[in-house]
Amino acid sequence: MSGPARRRVRGTRSGPGRPAIWGWLLFDWASQPFFTLVTTFVFAPYFAAVLAPDPVRGQALWGYATAAAGLCLAALSPLLGSVADASGARKPWIAASCAVLAVATGLLWFAAPGAALAVPLALGLFALATVAAETAAVFNNAMMSRLVGPEALGRLSGTGWAVGYAGGLVSLVLVLGFLVADPASGRTYLGLEPLFGLDPAQREGDRAAGPVAAVWLLLFLWPLFLFTPDAPSTGLRWREAAREGLLRLRSTLGEARARPNLLRFLLANMIYQDALVALFAFGGIYGAGVFGWGAAELGLFGILLTVAGTLGALAGGRLDDRLGARTVILGALAALILVCLGVLSLGPSHVLFAIEAAPARPGDGIYGSAPEQLFVGLGLVIGAVAGPLQASSRAYLARLVPAEEAGRYFGLLALSGKLTSFLAPLLVALATQVSGSQAAAPAVLIAFFTAGLALASTLRRA
Repeated sequence: MSGPARRRVRGTRSGPGRPAIWGWLLFDWASQPFFTLVTTFVFAPYFAAVLAPDPVRGQALWGYATAAAGLCLAALSPLLGSVADASGARKPWIAASCAVLAVATGLLWFAAPGAALAVPLALGLFALATVAAETAAVFNNAMMSRLVGPEALGRLSGTGWAVGYAGGLVSLVLVLGFLVADPASGRTYLGLEPLFGLDPAQREGDRAAGPVAAVWLLLFLWPLFLFTPDAPSTGLRWREAAREGLLRLRSTLGEARARPNLLRFLLANMIYQDALVALFAFGGIYGAGVFGWGAAELGLFGILLTVAGTLGALAGGRLDDRLGARTVILGALAALILVCLGVLSLGPSHVLFAIEAAPARPGDGIYGSAPEQLFVGLGLVIGAVAGPLQASSRAYLARLVPAEEAGRYFGLLALSGKLTSFLAPLLVALATQVSGSQAAAPAVLIAFFTAGLALASTLRRA
């Protein structure tokens, strides 16, 4: 990155300074533990392995809840983005969304084994929290182009994803090291008794993932409100802003249809984001169901993926500014197709579809079998490329649209990412239920990533 671009990321005397940049970056640090602890590595496997009747039906139910959240986001995101543009300021919308997110994740504690309505409670709160988290991200993303110039958006976006992954990593280590205990031994991943007297038999450590994510969000969200400048308020009241937002949304949809490159990008994003939603929703569940992983294996897997994601996002941001977002997007999608094909080829006792492999034996240690080791290796690739894919997607859009209209266009980006985001999880859930096999998940995702790659290859460089 050139000297001027580097200075632009850090802030200048005439623009936002370092505190403003770091306030924006810390939003990702504050919100990521929900996705790391709840969506993927702690609460989701607990739901599938303990609350659900069995892992296969647990994967299907989790898919239906993810699909329901996607439908709600498809309806809300573009409208709220347009209303936020009409009202000017984004921070009130972030505050409202994060308040809902904190309450919903905190209440996951009550989804206890054997509790009445534990399954619908967990699914409902998870879906509500997902809607709130993704809605807050729309408004946060809309602030990007007011912080740096186009030449530095890739680095800013990639750094944001890296900071988010780091927050997820730290929260995961804390939860696994001090709260989540193996019911058999009563010890955490670090060999300690769980803090606060949490009962391993009642899986209180796993359920604490929700409250931890809520407290973490509230602890680290405040720098955004204190240091990062917001767009000026237009002075419109809520009802006036809603009316103006609807008019802007209608105009934005018309403008998008008149801009073929933007429309192709939104369609490509719609397809590959669908697959990413399903990939993250089922990653931990797949390891728990296919290989019988417990808290130790899933925890280390999550830590390794998060480290890979942090490094990948940092590298991807710099590649974005140097090679362009389109190149990063295409490379990431090609890697994800190969990864899903590799996961499809694995089973508890075979690799590459037909090569037999001995299962892990007592004393072999963690990830003792060749299929498990290959699955971990493929997971590291997922971690390394998923962050750059998402960071470059928001950087690509930020370069295409004016800063004052970013809210409604990022609302469209969220719409494209959520309009059919129910589809991949739904197809995974249906395929899993019909086939009775968790191998249905990577087979569905290969088709989605391939279609996304085909569309993304038609985009112009930005």
